[in-house]
Amino acid sequence: MLIVSVRVPAERRLAATLYAYAFLTDLVLLYPVYALLFADTGLSVGQISSLFVLWSAAGILLEVPSGAWADAVSRRLLLCLAPLLAAAGFAVWVLVPSYPAFAVGFLLWGAGGALRSGALEALVWTELDRLGAAGRYARLTGRAKTAELLGVVAAMGLAAPVLALGGYPAVGAASVAACLAAAAVATRFPEHRAPEPPGHDPAGAAQPDPDDAGWWASLRGGLAEARADRSVRSALLLVPAVAAVWGGLDEYTPLLARDTGIPASGVPLLLLLVWAGTTVGGLLAPAGERLTDRGFAALLAGAATALAVGALLRHPAGFVLVGVAFAAFQLATVLADVRLQARIGGPDRATVTSVAGMATDLTIIAVYAGYGVVAGVAGNAVAFAVAVLPYLLLAGRLAIRRPARRVRSNRSLPENSGVS
Repeated sequence: MLIVSVRVPAERRLAATLYAYAFLTDLVLLYPVYALLFADTGLSVGQISSLFVLWSAAGILLEVPSGAWADAVSRRLLLCLAPLLAAAGFAVWVLVPSYPAFAVGFLLWGAGGALRSGALEALVWTELDRLGAAGRYARLTGRAKTAELLGVVAAMGLAAPVLALGGYPAVGAASVAACLAAAAVATRFPEHRAPEPPGHDPAGAAQPDPDDAGWWASLRGGLAEARADRSVRSALLLVPAVAAVWGGLDEYTPLLARDTGIPASGVPLLLLLVWAGTTVGGLLAPAGERLTDRGFAALLAGAATALAVGALLRHPAGFVLVGVAFAAFQLATVLADVRLQARIGGPDRATVTSVAGMATDLTIIAVYAGYGVVAGVAGNAVAFAVAVLPYLLLAGRLAIRRPARRVRSNRSLPENSGVS
């Protein structure tokens, strides 16, 4: 009873902090209007596109190094710094609006996202595991995803009246305030760093020299575990395989909605179906943990089929299927992260998680490029249908794959492990 009395408040504090942090980091009123700010400043479409490239590049280049930094120093520290960098970027945008300022802002925003990625998942898993509650990771992360979506929805609802009242400076100030609040909330994250167990050797991986401490040691240790442990590598590859395609397609859902023939004023209503589906998918994560490989394969195949059919209908009713598909993809993404966290056994958890994040970002860029080619030739509906083909291939592989022998496991899991 003593353990329960201590554990429950600690879990609740962690959960409340996580949900508040997730909500505030996406309560950025500049989200729905920053493209307008760029255009009103006089930037061309080409210049705006180049800013997006800078944004992506900053995140990709810093993803893994920041994960190693989190493992070596403090995950909570990085979670505090991440929104502060974003706040600085947003402030620069509205104080000196110009292409160089926008570029600096995107670099800061991308760096902040890289600091948060990997560190957040690693901290939450480690704290839950310390409390003997690692089985609740899926529930917490699924609800955190929902909190992020609610933050975006709130930002979209507040942006218009704030913009009308105070213009871009007011929207920028509100975005900076949300980031500062997120940094303050991050200071409430608990952090207990367990020392590496004596003789720890993830699947026979070559360990860093004992004298080689700090960031470099964390980087080497995390990469060594991902390379040497087949179960970790398999689960790591599953993350980009599941998350990248639908994550990239999400940017094109307004174009797909417009192609159904409804007036522009009706597009947001169709997108609400997508947002609702994504929200439900995150909340279903605890139930989804029971899925085996074949169940996971059925989830991916069903989602891919629903998205393709919904897109090819070219009718507003098809967005009901699109919303269902996004719910399933969100659920699959959370479950892929759960499986990765469950298989990491070393102390460099944020580093390994960041490798998965970097792979996801790189794959999304490939999705953008492929989508542009297909959509330019055959239209948005066909591009959506073609884009889900990798999911059908992955589902087929998972359905026929024999469960791999586990080299090392932290706890018992279903037969699923990932792709290999």
